[in-house]
Amino acid sequence: MLADTTDVDGFMGEGIDTGFTETMQDLVGVYTEAFLCNLVKFDLVTGWNSLNAVFKLMLSEYVARAIAIEGIKYNMRGEGNAGFGSRVEAEDMINVHWASMEKIIEKLEDASVQDFMGV
Repeated sequence: MLADTTDVDGFMGEGIDTGFTETMQDLVGVYTEAFLCNLVKFDLVTGWNSLNAVFKLMLSEYVARAIAIEGIKYNMRGEGNAGFGSRVEAEDMINVHWASMEKIIEKLEDASVQDFMGV
């Protein structure tokens, strides 16, 4: 997978419900990888070793943020195992991730960036 648990943990924060399992994270990661492969029209998973380090960081960040959003959405009530102070706090975290992901998409869609990255 393009992002591992360590990558994801930093983006999810402390409020994630323990019911959002690693298996669920992996599933979101696979779907996100498929989206990115279609976006850049290159099999990023198979061709991972041929990519430059900067491109790998961008891709890993995108996948980690996508997984984090799903983890935050899993339980935004602020009760049980979830440690969010409020739904608003959870929504704020999602919005920060979403904004960063949109910037990454802009870069990935830019032909000159794709040429630089070798895809």
